Amino acid sequence: MKILPTCASLSMALLLCGCNPLMRASWYTLETSVSGPAPINVTRAQVDAVPYPQILVTTRTSEGVMAMPRRRGSLEFWVASGKQVLMMRDGLVVRTVGLGASLDGTRFSGESPFKRGLQRLPDGYTSTRWIDVYDGNRIGLAVNSRFSPHGIETLRILDKDYALLRIDEQVEVPTLNFRTTNRYWVDPQDGFILRSEQHLTPRLVLKIVQLRPDRGPAR
Repeated sequence: MKILPTCASLSMALLLCGCNPLMRASWYTLETSVSGPAPINVTRAQVDAVPYPQILVTTRTSEGVMAMPRRRGSLEFWVASGKQVLMMRDGLVVRTVGLGASLDGTRFSGESPFKRGLQRLPDGYTSTRWIDVYDGNRIGLAVNSRFSPHGIETLRILDKDYALLRIDEQVEVPTLNFRTTNRYWVDPQDGFILRSEQHLTPRLVLKIVQLRPDRGPAR
Protein backbone atom coordinates (compact mmCIF):
# COMPACT_ATOMS: atom_id res chain seq x y z
CA MET A 1 0.00 0.00 0.00
CA LYS A 2 1.51 3.34 -1.02
CA ILE A 3 1.84 5.96 1.70
CA LEU A 4 1.27 9.02 -0.45
CA PRO A 5 -2.52 8.64 -0.95
CA THR A 6 -2.94 8.09 2.80
CA CYS A 7 -0.95 11.21 3.64
CA ALA A 8 -3.01 13.22 1.18
CA SER A 9 -6.18 11.94 2.82
CA LEU A 10 -4.90 12.86 6.27
CA SER A 11 -4.09 16.36 5.08
CA MET A 12 -7.61 16.65 3.69
CA ALA A 13 -8.98 15.48 7.04
CA LEU A 14 -7.22 18.26 8.87
CA LEU A 15 -8.85 20.76 6.53
CA LEU A 16 -12.26 19.12 6.91
CA CYS A 17 -12.22 19.16 10.72
CA GLY A 18 -13.26 22.81 10.75
CA CYS A 19 -16.09 22.44 8.26
CA ASN A 20 -18.95 22.32 10.77
CA PRO A 21 -19.70 21.55 14.47
CA LEU A 22 -20.80 17.98 13.70
CA MET A 23 -17.46 16.99 12.23
CA ARG A 24 -15.43 18.79 14.91
CA ALA A 25 -17.35 17.26 17.81
CA SER A 26 -17.66 13.75 16.44
CA TRP A 27 -14.04 13.43 15.38
CA TYR A 28 -12.93 14.70 18.78
CA THR A 29 -15.02 11.96 20.41
CA LEU A 30 -13.52 9.27 18.18
CA GLU A 31 -10.04 10.40 19.12
CA THR A 32 -10.33 10.95 22.86
CA SER A 33 -13.02 8.74 24.39
CA VAL A 34 -11.45 6.01 26.54
CA SER A 35 -14.21 4.91 28.91
CA GLY A 36 -16.81 3.83 26.34
CA PRO A 37 -18.72 5.08 23.32
CA ALA A 38 -20.35 8.46 23.77
CA PRO A 39 -23.44 8.38 21.50
CA ILE A 40 -23.65 11.12 18.92
CA ASN A 41 -27.06 12.44 17.93
CA VAL A 42 -26.57 13.11 14.24
CA THR A 43 -29.28 14.82 12.19
CA ARG A 44 -29.95 14.73 8.47
CA ALA A 45 -29.37 18.49 8.25
CA GLN A 46 -25.92 18.17 9.86
CA VAL A 47 -24.91 15.39 7.49
CA ASP A 48 -26.22 17.22 4.43
CA ALA A 49 -24.22 20.31 5.40
CA VAL A 50 -20.94 18.46 4.77
CA PRO A 51 -20.15 17.90 1.06
CA TYR A 52 -18.55 14.48 1.50
CA PRO A 53 -19.82 10.93 2.04
CA GLN A 54 -19.93 10.17 5.77
CA ILE A 55 -20.05 7.13 8.04
CA LEU A 56 -20.72 6.73 11.75
CA VAL A 57 -18.03 4.52 13.29
CA THR A 58 -18.34 2.94 16.73
CA THR A 59 -15.57 1.06 18.50
CA ARG A 60 -15.55 -0.45 21.98
CA THR A 61 -14.34 2.87 23.38
CA SER A 62 -15.48 5.61 21.02
CA GLU A 63 -17.94 6.83 18.42
CA GLY A 64 -17.50 9.40 15.67
CA VAL A 65 -18.23 10.50 12.14
CA MET A 66 -15.65 10.02 9.39
CA ALA A 67 -15.67 11.48 5.89
CA MET A 68 -14.46 10.15 2.54
CA PRO A 69 -12.47 12.85 0.74
CA ARG A 70 -10.76 10.42 -1.63
CA ARG A 71 -11.47 7.29 -3.67
CA ARG A 72 -8.97 5.39 -5.78
CA GLY A 73 -10.88 2.97 -7.96
CA SER A 74 -12.86 0.79 -5.55
CA LEU A 75 -10.65 1.73 -2.58
CA GLU A 76 -12.23 4.33 -0.29
CA PHE A 77 -10.25 6.48 2.15
CA TRP A 78 -12.29 7.46 5.23
CA VAL A 79 -10.53 9.91 7.49
CA ALA A 80 -10.81 11.74 10.81
CA SER A 81 -8.94 14.76 12.08
CA GLY A 82 -7.23 12.70 14.79
CA LYS A 83 -5.33 10.93 11.96
CA GLN A 84 -7.50 7.82 12.06
CA VAL A 85 -7.98 6.26 8.64
CA LEU A 86 -10.24 3.47 7.42
CA MET A 87 -9.72 2.02 3.98
CA MET A 88 -12.74 0.17 2.65
CA ARG A 89 -13.37 -1.79 -0.51
CA ASP A 90 -16.92 -2.89 -1.38
CA GLY A 91 -18.01 -2.31 2.23
CA LEU A 92 -15.23 -4.38 3.82
CA VAL A 93 -12.60 -2.60 5.92
CA VAL A 94 -9.23 -3.66 4.48
CA ARG A 95 -6.85 -1.43 6.44
CA THR A 96 -6.91 0.87 9.47
CA VAL A 97 -4.58 3.52 10.86
CA GLY A 98 -4.72 5.05 14.33
CA LEU A 99 -7.32 2.76 15.88
CA GLY A 100 -5.15 0.71 18.20
CA ALA A 101 -4.59 -2.86 16.99
CA SER A 102 -4.35 -1.83 13.36
CA LEU A 103 -5.25 -3.97 10.40
CA ASP A 104 -2.33 -3.45 8.03
CA GLY A 105 -3.66 -5.16 4.90
CA THR A 106 -6.27 -7.52 3.44
CA ARG A 107 -6.18 -9.57 0.26
CA PHE A 108 -8.11 -12.33 -1.50
CA SER A 109 -6.56 -15.00 -3.70
CA GLY A 110 -9.54 -14.88 -6.07
CA GLU A 111 -12.61 -12.73 -6.47
CA SER A 112 -13.73 -11.04 -3.29
CA PRO A 113 -17.28 -12.05 -2.29
CA PHE A 114 -17.79 -8.41 -1.33
CA LYS A 115 -17.01 -7.33 -4.88
CA ARG A 116 -19.34 -10.00 -6.21
CA GLY A 117 -22.10 -8.74 -3.91
CA LEU A 118 -23.09 -10.49 -0.67
CA GLN A 119 -26.73 -10.64 -1.80
CA ARG A 120 -25.62 -12.95 -4.64
CA LEU A 121 -23.91 -15.53 -2.42
CA PRO A 122 -25.60 -18.91 -1.89
CA ASP A 123 -26.21 -20.01 1.69
CA GLY A 124 -23.02 -21.58 3.04
CA TYR A 125 -20.68 -19.87 0.59
CA THR A 126 -17.08 -20.08 1.81
CA SER A 127 -14.13 -17.81 1.20
CA THR A 128 -10.60 -17.21 2.49
CA ARG A 129 -8.74 -13.93 2.77
CA TRP A 130 -5.39 -13.07 4.27
CA ILE A 131 -4.74 -10.22 6.66
CA ASP A 132 -1.69 -8.50 8.11
CA VAL A 133 -1.99 -7.25 11.69
CA TYR A 134 0.33 -4.52 12.91
CA ASP A 135 -0.03 -5.63 16.54
CA GLY A 136 2.68 -8.28 16.86
CA ASN A 137 3.58 -7.92 13.17
CA ARG A 138 1.57 -10.95 12.14
CA ILE A 139 1.69 -11.32 8.36
CA GLY A 140 -0.51 -13.44 6.12
CA LEU A 141 -3.07 -14.71 8.65
CA ALA A 142 -5.73 -16.81 6.94
CA VAL A 143 -9.32 -15.74 7.64
CA ASN A 144 -11.82 -18.46 6.73
CA SER A 145 -15.40 -17.30 6.15
CA ARG A 146 -18.80 -18.89 5.76
CA PHE A 147 -21.71 -16.65 4.69
CA SER A 148 -25.39 -17.15 5.42
CA PRO A 149 -28.43 -14.89 4.83
CA HIS A 150 -30.84 -14.18 7.69
CA GLY A 151 -33.76 -12.49 6.00
CA ILE A 152 -34.95 -8.91 5.66
CA GLU A 153 -34.68 -6.57 8.65
CA THR A 154 -35.85 -2.96 8.94
CA LEU A 155 -33.18 -0.54 10.10
CA ARG A 156 -33.59 3.16 10.69
CA ILE A 157 -30.70 5.39 9.65
CA LEU A 158 -31.14 9.06 10.50
CA ASP A 159 -34.75 9.80 9.44
CA LYS A 160 -35.29 6.93 7.00
CA ASP A 161 -36.22 3.25 7.31
CA TYR A 162 -34.48 0.67 5.14
CA ALA A 163 -35.52 -2.92 4.42
CA LEU A 164 -32.14 -4.65 4.35
CA LEU A 165 -30.96 -8.22 3.94
CA ARG A 166 -28.85 -9.32 6.89
CA ILE A 167 -25.95 -11.57 6.03
CA ASP A 168 -23.80 -13.19 8.70
CA GLU A 169 -20.17 -14.13 8.13
CA GLN A 170 -18.85 -16.85 10.42
CA VAL A 171 -15.15 -16.06 10.73
CA GLU A 172 -12.28 -18.26 11.89
CA VAL A 173 -8.61 -17.32 12.17
CA PRO A 174 -6.92 -20.66 13.02
CA THR A 175 -3.51 -19.14 13.77
CA LEU A 176 -5.03 -17.00 16.53
CA ASN A 177 -7.59 -19.60 17.66
CA PHE A 178 -10.18 -16.89 17.04
CA ARG A 179 -13.80 -17.32 15.98
CA THR A 180 -16.51 -14.71 15.66
CA THR A 181 -19.43 -13.49 13.54
CA ASN A 182 -19.45 -10.42 11.34
CA ARG A 183 -22.80 -8.99 10.24
CA TYR A 184 -23.72 -6.98 7.17
CA TRP A 185 -27.02 -5.32 6.30
CA VAL A 186 -27.18 -4.94 2.53
CA ASP A 187 -29.56 -3.50 -0.03
CA PRO A 188 -31.07 -6.64 -1.56
CA GLN A 189 -31.17 -4.97 -4.98
CA ASP A 190 -27.56 -3.92 -5.48
CA GLY A 191 -25.75 -5.35 -2.46
CA PHE A 192 -24.61 -2.01 -1.07
CA ILE A 193 -23.68 -2.44 2.61
CA LEU A 194 -25.46 0.22 4.66
CA ARG A 195 -24.51 -1.12 8.07
CA SER A 196 -21.97 -3.63 9.32
CA GLU A 197 -20.32 -5.08 12.40
CA GLN A 198 -16.80 -6.13 11.53
CA HIS A 199 -14.27 -7.91 13.75
CA LEU A 200 -11.06 -6.91 12.01
CA THR A 201 -8.77 -8.45 14.64
CA PRO A 202 -9.49 -10.03 18.03
CA ARG A 203 -8.97 -6.58 19.58
CA LEU A 204 -10.55 -4.35 16.94
CA VAL A 205 -14.30 -4.36 16.32
CA LEU A 206 -16.02 -1.68 14.27
CA LYS A 207 -19.70 -0.89 13.80
CA ILE A 208 -20.19 1.19 10.67
CA VAL A 209 -23.33 2.99 9.48
CA GLN A 210 -23.53 4.81 6.15
CA LEU A 211 -24.91 8.29 6.89
CA ARG A 212 -24.32 9.79 3.46
CA PRO A 213 -23.47 6.91 1.13
CA ASP A 214 -21.44 7.08 -2.03
CA ARG A 215 -23.10 4.08 -3.65
CA GLY A 216 -21.14 4.00 -6.89
CA PRO A 217 -22.15 1.57 -9.63
CA ALA A 218 -24.72 -1.09 -8.75
CA ARG A 219 -23.60 -4.71 -8.78
